[in-house]
Amino acid sequence: MSKPMLDVVTIGRSSVDLYGQQIGGRLEDMGSFSKAVGGCPTNIAIGTARLGLKSAVITRVGDEHMGRFIREQLAREGVNVDGVHTDKERLTALVILGVRNDHSFPLIFYRDNCADAALDESDIDEAFIASAAAIVVTGTHFARTNTAAAQSKAIRIAKAHGRRVIFDVDFRPNLWGLAGHGAGESRYVRSDSVTGHLAPYLAQCDLIVGTEEELHAAGGSEDTLQTIRNIRAHSAATIVCKRGPMGCVVFPGAIPDSIEDGIRGPGFPVEVYNVLGAGDAFMSGFLRGWLRGESLETCCTFANACGAFAVSRLLCSPESPTWTELQYFLEHGSPHRALRHDEAINHVHWATTRRAQPGQVLALAIDHRLQLETIAAAENAPASRINHFKLLAVQAAEQVAQGRPGFGMLLDGTYGREALFRADEAGFWLARPVERPGSRPLEFENMADLGSHLAEWPVTHTVKCLCFYHPDDPAELKAAQEKTLLRLADACRTVGRELLVEIIAGKHGKLGDDTVASVLARLYDIGIKPDWWKLEAQTAAAWTRIGAVIDHNDKFCRGVVMLGLEAPADELAAAFAAAKSAAVVKGFAVGRTIFAQPAADWLGGRISDAQAVAVMAHNFAGLVSAWEQARA
Repeated sequence: MSKPMLDVVTIGRSSVDLYGQQIGGRLEDMGSFSKAVGGCPTNIAIGTARLGLKSAVITRVGDEHMGRFIREQLAREGVNVDGVHTDKERLTALVILGVRNDHSFPLIFYRDNCADAALDESDIDEAFIASAAAIVVTGTHFARTNTAAAQSKAIRIAKAHGRRVIFDVDFRPNLWGLAGHGAGESRYVRSDSVTGHLAPYLAQCDLIVGTEEELHAAGGSEDTLQTIRNIRAHSAATIVCKRGPMGCVVFPGAIPDSIEDGIRGPGFPVEVYNVLGAGDAFMSGFLRGWLRGESLETCCTFANACGAFAVSRLLCSPESPTWTELQYFLEHGSPHRALRHDEAINHVHWATTRRAQPGQVLALAIDHRLQLETIAAAENAPASRINHFKLLAVQAAEQVAQGRPGFGMLLDGTYGREALFRADEAGFWLARPVERPGSRPLEFENMADLGSHLAEWPVTHTVKCLCFYHPDDPAELKAAQEKTLLRLADACRTVGRELLVEIIAGKHGKLGDDTVASVLARLYDIGIKPDWWKLEAQTAAAWTRIGAVIDHNDKFCRGVVMLGLEAPADELAAAFAAAKSAAVVKGFAVGRTIFAQPAADWLGGRISDAQAVAVMAHNFAGLVSAWEQARA
């Protein structure tokens, strides 16, 4: 047999989950929702990819926005999407979910003639199945003739090529027609028909995984030990019984006299926040061990830990841990029963699941509001003209970037709303300010409730905040600024937006080799871990100290972009050279050096749109060239 290129291919459901955000409320009363990729096999594909396995999923999605969302998110997670087929006749499946309390999780499946339910044998490609070490089939897709035929074909191919077959019982009574639309959270309805329907498939499996209720459905008995024996009568597969907070029990061979005599790993008692998706995270952890040849005890440990993460968080696939996060948890544990309150683990989760960003950022910063208002006033031009000037700046940046990755802009919503739209379409890395210009102590601009405003921003926009902070500032001033920065950091993590903190120390005190490093160390000490820092030019010695502070406190930090402070281009070129050996410096975000003079000339009517674009493009290109020469 040829060596498999993939570790696992999962088959079946793929949906968009809409989770009600008002925890404890009725689904009828939900006012806002979080969107995530869902569906048992798709969750498993994402969960295993996060744990380092090479995974793929075979499913169908609609030819519309939700279908594209699933495909794009799978690709971002590192899941092979060659088996994701677009159904031009049907819509992507939807699921609406809520959390009423710790034992009630209302759920509605919108699966009437949906894309994934139309999966059939034509979607199963022999070469693709043979390229994987194992396949995962799921119980729900045995409920329909066409989807059962698709999974049966996949099983036949897998067995013919010596691949392993994994069965996640994934029993949803209402998807078998055993409960009404409003009973989506129902986990078990006894059905001899379902038991009989599943029996022929059991013999073909190498691994069978289910909760006690799911195994009852597969084995036809509500006595758990007896149902496991019934399954063993049909199958030589390793049987895994999930037992919620008690962990799991595994039976690789003969079934013992007591369920407690199976193979087990340590459990992880946590507060139950939402059980939906916990089984998919559990399966992902188990497969990480099982497909890599770990002991069954280790497989159980991985699975139980992954399940604990899932039940302690709100969503399904977005909450599955990464391999780095799992290893951190197994090594350090957590003092919190509610893992979602563990700041250290949450940071590892955030940093290892956030969207990919370019390795360097070369940005034209024109989020300036006060400075451009001042220029407009000096030129007797209305401030409303600043909006159009910022559109010209985007055009200039486009001319320099020419579609290359690693270029960006800093833009605001006050004068740059249309510019933001165009820059987004151009594919730029984007950051937007939230501070009131010039405020010290730091205040937010027209945002008393910061989180509510950030929730309206596109998820790809980075939150940027400038804080004038010097280590010699009065204690009261530092305390006020730190309190505001902590509010900012909390809001960004709560709504899932990346954060760039800009620190300018030199305007309010002496700037030595230790100055900025000491500021960063203090902010790290109080719990602020931004994705990016934006810092003024430093000496080589200062950059070494800054790099050491960042590396010590947050190895996941994306790095530093250098600001310009309206310095002449030759001074910035020298600053780039001074930072050439500082690996932590990933680029620059410079503004007035590029746009100040053309802004005055354009607002004063002395140059045209085209000339303004040309001058800004020339200035920006010069800085890009200086950066590239310094890094060469």
